[in-house]
Amino acid sequence: MNAASTRPLAIVSGGSRGLGFETAKALAQQGFDLALIAKDAARLTSAAEAIHAASIANPINISTFACDLEQPHLVRELIDSINQSLPTAQLLILAHGVMSEKMSKTLKTNDAEWRRVMAINLDSVFQLVNGIAPAMADARNGRVIIFSACLGRMSGPGNAGGLAPYRISKAGVNALVRNLAHETGLGARGFLVDAICPNHSRTDMGGADAPRSAEEGAATAIWLATRTFDSAGTTDAQKITGVLWEDNQIVPW
Repeated sequence: MNAASTRPLAIVSGGSRGLGFETAKALAQQGFDLALIAKDAARLTSAAEAIHAASIANPINISTFACDLEQPHLVRELIDSINQSLPTAQLLILAHGVMSEKMSKTLKTNDAEWRRVMAINLDSVFQLVNGIAPAMADARNGRVIIFSACLGRMSGPGNAGGLAPYRISKAGVNALVRNLAHETGLGARGFLVDAICPNHSRTDMGGADAPRSAEEGAATAIWLATRTFDSAGTTDAQKITGVLWEDNQIVPW
């Protein structure tokens, strides 16, 4: 990345495809430089090339980082590399994740499947936030946005059985977001943290028959990344952080 760049930096995990790619592509149009994280180096390169091609009128800097987020030691190496090579990010958007096996009920899930889903969906989320977000909080100008799921709610359709590792990992993400928001002043110090439910979108995970496009699934993340925030504001959209959002509205959890 060009050290002289005056554009703000957005770090996007899962940036090579699906919701992460669509979020990154939209943020490029908003004037952000990008750091994309994904497991597949070739797909990362292709994603960066596609975003560059769509941004010819407004050239941006894109850095790519290939990492298997299931491996905790590799995540820490990734964090060190990002912190050493890039300026402090203004956005950290975590859009990576995996679904658990269809028959992964609590009494039938094995250790390997539980560990795989938790490592990717929750543990790596903690590590990336823990390793990258402190500088953002210190700068009093940072936003963390994590793709969660309504299946991780404690209300509504939330933890109603089945897909246990996935549902519980997303419930953990929702709890992490709420806890961190309270620890950092609920936005009063210039640092925001939120979760979103993208709803059922057409991605590799969501499948080709999902009712929403990936662009529609990413829309709330882009809104959160660019909304005007004022902790003394008069509307939820202006003053609330540390919650789960769906279609720009707070979802009870």
